[in-house]
Amino acid sequence: MWSEAGPVYEPVPPLRGDAVADVVIIGGGFTGVSTAYHLIRRFPSLRIMILEARHLANGASGRNGGMMLNWINGVSYRDPHLTRRVYETTRAGIDGIVGMIQEHDLPVRHRRDGCLEVLTDARRAEAAHARVERLAGWGIPLQYLDGATLATRLGLRGAAGAVLDATEGQLNGVDLLRSLRPLLLAWGVALHEDTPVLRIQEGRTIELTTPGGVVRASAIVLATNGYTPRLGYFKTGIFPLHSHVIATEPLDPGVRAALGWGQVAGFSDDHDRIAYASMTPAGELVFGGGSNAAYAYLYGNQTSYPGSPGSAGPAFEAIRRRLVGYFPEAERVRIAHRWTGTLGITMSRICSMGVRGEHRNVYYALGYSGHGVTLGNLAGRVLCDIYAGDDARWQDLPFYMYPLGGVPPEPLRWLGYHAYTKLTGRSPRNAA
Repeated sequence: MWSEAGPVYEPVPPLRGDAVADVVIIGGGFTGVSTAYHLIRRFPSLRIMILEARHLANGASGRNGGMMLNWINGVSYRDPHLTRRVYETTRAGIDGIVGMIQEHDLPVRHRRDGCLEVLTDARRAEAAHARVERLAGWGIPLQYLDGATLATRLGLRGAAGAVLDATEGQLNGVDLLRSLRPLLLAWGVALHEDTPVLRIQEGRTIELTTPGGVVRASAIVLATNGYTPRLGYFKTGIFPLHSHVIATEPLDPGVRAALGWGQVAGFSDDHDRIAYASMTPAGELVFGGGSNAAYAYLYGNQTSYPGSPGSAGPAFEAIRRRLVGYFPEAERVRIAHRWTGTLGITMSRICSMGVRGEHRNVYYALGYSGHGVTLGNLAGRVLCDIYAGDDARWQDLPFYMYPLGGVPPEPLRWLGYHAYTKLTGRSPRNAA
């Protein structure tokens, strides 16, 4: 859906022959493109190459719910200083996305008029109200909406209250990444699509084997999120979770009014298997989550869902039913798009950004656990600073060099995931 209604995309040719670079970025999603953008702006003479296995935005960066959200999943916000730091950092991340679009006049479909965290239970709504008041005392500008007020903002059934963050929004990631391509190429970044990395041999000089040749680099960036274990990294730190999403045909203002959708970019609810929705500027209602059926883990860390959308029919129907539960008028709306994206999930839900390897030349950022639109773009700035040795400002944040682990090997991984989700209706995780 994100790639439709845009210009026809012509990928750049794959790598043919051997090559040399200072930094090779593996992956053409938010993390990879953002890292290339910040590195080349800071170090214009740097030889940077992006190797993308398929096309820019092919992975979760182009197959998501589109919501630009604050916060880092998995972090407990009890300390005022840490809470302010995380909020200010992620808010600056969203500012950076919008600022980049404006600076370069990029044709990117986006909106930034706030998102809601919807509470479906009176007890949780009261707790959320108290949390908003506490955070307001710490300088964080959230707003609590009671059920009656919420009905005028977003006509959801079963909502006891909501927390509004007016700084959040929605982004078409395909637009962003593909509109940055000509800019990066003009600045001298080399890009090869349809170029999977088959093998990595670490050393002071790293060798990357691809179908068309070997690339030798002084440093690499693992910008592959849920696909990273396939390269031999973070096998017990991250697992790919397939997230199914639907979107309606464009809805005219009258239909949107009948649904009860107000002036807000999106919302998520308070269940463990979060339901979320957002409205594009063109009026397409994007909806995902809401039950175990909306997600899938496939044996052996498989990173593509075979035959989707046809093979995931029951999952898409379950999502549609949850959509209608929130918006009864959506029963008569045509579902025009169905897709599946591969998330990178950690057991704690906390992402990690840092550098590793004997020669400290393997950079990485991954495990965004559903907040990748903001954090994946922010990662480019973080990794650029780590590369430059100028990363002091990030070191007190939870994601900095956060150790990932706890994911069991197969077959325990597959058995544990399916047993836990079936018995509890929740997603397995470790306490943060």
